[in-house]
Amino acid sequence: MAQALISNSNITKTYQVGNQEVRALAGVSLDINKNEYVAIMGPSGSGKSTLMNILGCLDTPTGGSYVLNGTDVSKMADDQLAEVRNKEIGFVFQTFNLLPRYSALDNVCLPLIYAGVHKKERIEKATAALTSVDLTDRMSHKPNELSGGQRQRVAVARALVNTPSLILADEPTGNLDSKTSIDIMNLFEDIYSKGNTIIVVTHEKDIAQYARRIVRLRDGLIESDEINPHPTLGKSNHSAA
Repeated sequence: MAQALISNSNITKTYQVGNQEVRALAGVSLDINKNEYVAIMGPSGSGKSTLMNILGCLDTPTGGSYVLNGTDVSKMADDQLAEVRNKEIGFVFQTFNLLPRYSALDNVCLPLIYAGVHKKERIEKATAALTSVDLTDRMSHKPNELSGGQRQRVAVARALVNTPSLILADEPTGNLDSKTSIDIMNLFEDIYSKGNTIIVVTHEKDIAQYARRIVRLRDGLIESDEINPHPTLGKSNHSAA
């Protein structure tokens, strides 16, 4: 029997905007098992960004429960959530979120610093992560010395370095050209094939097609949740972008 990594039950999220209450999520129940590859889609205002923030422990729901890897995180305080994020979740963002004055190696080391890992082990793990994304020869380069695809590879290495339970990617190809986007999605395919759980939040249908399951949101509710019968299969021997 498949083991649930994520279990959401009747998640709601309400924001106060002036005198108005805006309900971003209206009761979302969603389970995601270990080693699933899921795309979350939806138009602007559908609630997909709010759901991503809750799944990533960047925000807490107004109501409902969220169990991540056996721990109920829905009522946790900010400092507890920060600890869960660093241990359980690897983030990949559209804008890369790299520190400009740090080398690729130092950027990848950051989650390990927060985790209290000693310097020698940090360098070993960060080197291995960068090697896994074909950036062995770019470790000392700063972000402005790298192409967009290489910067996103650094971000992926940083997401992987703590061996998290979940890779959460928010529009990971949004700032990349189409060829580089394919290279990055090939890299995700490689990561998935090694047993990782991946959630990609995207509005692009061709990017969602790489996932094995596609969840569509509309008006704060799940509109559909379907297995993708014909996923776009990336090449596991990815080429450098």
